[in-house]
Amino acid sequence: MAKLVFTSLDILTKYIETENFKGYDPYDTLNSWVHFEGLGKWGPVLATQFQKRNPINIRPLLGIKKEINPKAFGLFLHAYSVLYKKTKNEEYKTKADYFFNWLKNNYSLGYSGYCWGYNFPWAGPGKYADKFTPSSVVTGFICKGIYEYYNIDGSHEAKDILISAADFILNDIPCIEDENGICFSYTPLKEDLCFNSSLFAAEILARAYTFNENEDYKSKAINSVNWVIHHQKSDGRWNYSADIDTGIERQQVDFHQGYVLESIYEIKNLLEIENQAWDNSITKGLGFYRNVQFLDHGVSFWRYPKRWPVEIHNQAQGIITMTKLHHYCPDLVGFPEKIAAWSIDNMQAKDGHFYYQKFPTHTHKISYMRWSNAWMFLALSMIIRDKR
Repeated sequence: MAKLVFTSLDILTKYIETENFKGYDPYDTLNSWVHFEGLGKWGPVLATQFQKRNPINIRPLLGIKKEINPKAFGLFLHAYSVLYKKTKNEEYKTKADYFFNWLKNNYSLGYSGYCWGYNFPWAGPGKYADKFTPSSVVTGFICKGIYEYYNIDGSHEAKDILISAADFILNDIPCIEDENGICFSYTPLKEDLCFNSSLFAAEILARAYTFNENEDYKSKAINSVNWVIHHQKSDGRWNYSADIDTGIERQQVDFHQGYVLESIYEIKNLLEIENQAWDNSITKGLGFYRNVQFLDHGVSFWRYPKRWPVEIHNQAQGIITMTKLHHYCPDLVGFPEKIAAWSIDNMQAKDGHFYYQKFPTHTHKISYMRWSNAWMFLALSMIIRDKR
């Protein structure tokens, strides 16, 4: 198994480096020269959804170019930092330096602190975000990477950036409070209730707390976790979000379950909190994640209970979450390697890139640098990290 993972990571590394870490994205449709917003409110939404599902890559015809995605660079920074810490290979450190410096110099301007967004506009039924509009999620993943980099480099610049990102969360991200705790919104654009994005904001505060012990950071991070745990279902799952007016939840169960579990675990460790209710929530959520969202041979449901397609992001997040949290659940021992083996055998191309989606009848083979390759690069790095 170890040989399979090392070989897979090696050819994936050659691929992403040959591409200069640039690529397409499932959601990059609005980078086109076509003005889809001229088709009305639903034009950008429908165009993006169509393109995301289209297995034929027509992006060159639409003028969409391969670009750097800041979130992908955060994932690469995280992975190369992990690999350097494990191996002390200076080539990994050089790459980590490159990603850190790029992120340090390419953040979203006009906000209270360091923050980042996607390299494309994105649209939903109730929201339109311009290119590089910062979000709790993108900033959260980049801060994870910077924190890993700080742990290998001790960089004062990295520390200052992590504290600065907390200012972005507290001053620019709307926060809603009720009797169960608080919920940070996804972007500065509007108030909303999204479980995973709120926890990414809380993670940013928790990491900043480790440097300056600001009690406001700690209190808000704790209250954010409590709010999310309150919304956990009896079987262990979380839905994706809740309507801010009606409270009706959007029932989307996929890789975001892994995000939520990992965030609670990270915040617990960063703040050095002993809380049985939090541990119980993690254990229950992991049980659902492993036993319901994944089949025993290492294949994930797309959006439970919908079986198909197998999506590489689900596979990668399963590896990452279950590698980190395996001590909570005996059933997880060896399971991340099983997910990796299936993914490598069924979803990795000869040139090293990973496919986007696999259906019973066909495979969506377009290479996406952030969604597919960066995530699997980090996932495989996490397995190697835990190898003796």
